[in-house]
Amino acid sequence: MVAKGPEVVTCGEAMLLLLAEPGVPLDRAVHFRRSVAGAESNVAVGLARLGHGVRWLGRVGADPAGEAVLRELRADCVDVAHAIVDDHAPTGLMMRDSHAYRAIDVQYYRMGSAASRLTPEQIRPEALEGTQLLHLSGITPMLSPTAAAASRRLVELARAAGAKVSFDPNVRHKLGGAAQWAQTAGPLLRDADIVLAGEEELELLTAQPADEAARELLRGGADEVVIKRADHSSTVLTADGGWDQSPHAVPVVDPIGAGDGFAAGYLSARLRGLHEDQALAEAACVAALVVQAATDTDGLPTAAARDRALAELSKGGDAVYR
Repeated sequence: MVAKGPEVVTCGEAMLLLLAEPGVPLDRAVHFRRSVAGAESNVAVGLARLGHGVRWLGRVGADPAGEAVLRELRADCVDVAHAIVDDHAPTGLMMRDSHAYRAIDVQYYRMGSAASRLTPEQIRPEALEGTQLLHLSGITPMLSPTAAAASRRLVELARAAGAKVSFDPNVRHKLGGAAQWAQTAGPLLRDADIVLAGEEELELLTAQPADEAARELLRGGADEVVIKRADHSSTVLTADGGWDQSPHAVPVVDPIGAGDGFAAGYLSARLRGLHEDQALAEAACVAALVVQAATDTDGLPTAAARDRALAELSKGGDAVYR
């Protein structure tokens, strides 16, 4: 008898995060808090806390940072049984500061990291057996040519397993210029069933206005395209129509991680069979909770916390932890 696989599989670079004390510029910070960051691992943690079975695939170094990453993911009930520990390359490191009202200084130390050494051969078909959804971001293929090939193999294996593919470009300009992003991440955008992208990301990857790009993706085979607007509102477009969601006015402690929380909220709702407009509402709610806490994952709610916040919002209240 074959064991049932996880609902969701993600693959990407999970890094050790050193977060400076709140409000202090990175170059002046003395005290740092250790945490874990990474677009795909953030989504994995978000979905796991919302009650879904999630498996994270990736590589970490055989170092204390790698041990901390795997331990933190396990603590949130994320399956890391297929993760690879690299004896010859380090775990990536991110250092950043935290501020609600100014640009945040983020420094990456990922050159030659274990994650960048991901190859297609390391992606085993059994890692995706039984899964319903593969979630990827554009960061993984931008790490190296072999990681890009591994991302393509993941999509192929997801299709063979009968799973859908969701894709968030998560454009980080420090990883490459516009042309490189369009060449490397653009094909994954067009391979996805569910696209979660910012307006500027769609425009960068397709050289078209966001709404026009979304309609073209739908014609090309996508089931739904979510556009995250510059004003923090969002729109989902499908072959059956479109729905809009307004942002929630909440006190912002740290805006980093909101997009990953949004993705976790949206995908959770769709996995549970909720309509796209309900999924948008849950995504906005989870994102609103995330920005009220430090680190990328502190604010990711449990299903109970999400439901309490949704109930408050339905009564005209705030999306806050109760």
